[in-house]
Amino acid sequence: MIKALAILFYLKADDYMLPCLWKKNFGIECFGCGMQRSFSLLMQGEFSAAFKMYPAIFTLIAMFATLLLHLKFNFKNGHKIILALFVTNVIIIITNYILKIT
Repeated sequence: MIKALAILFYLKADDYMLPCLWKKNFGIECFGCGMQRSFSLLMQGEFSAAFKMYPAIFTLIAMFATLLLHLKFNFKNGHKIILALFVTNVIIIITNYILKIT
């Protein structure tokens, strides 16, 4: 089932990716540039290429998965884990952005 969804996503995703309006209007990439392509690569099983495209992809997935599980099961320290993952994501995204524009 998961493989079928991944194949379906792979066949259709590239046709429906949204353009970056920030890059289109201002000529520089935004903090989220590469996330869609990275997720598409992840669905294709290209884990290292997905990381190279957008390094925060794995920590973002971990953060949202933890958030959903915390909302369902209300972990004792779930909010601290989510906060730590959020801060980690912000650091990775800002560092990646700085490295891209320099």
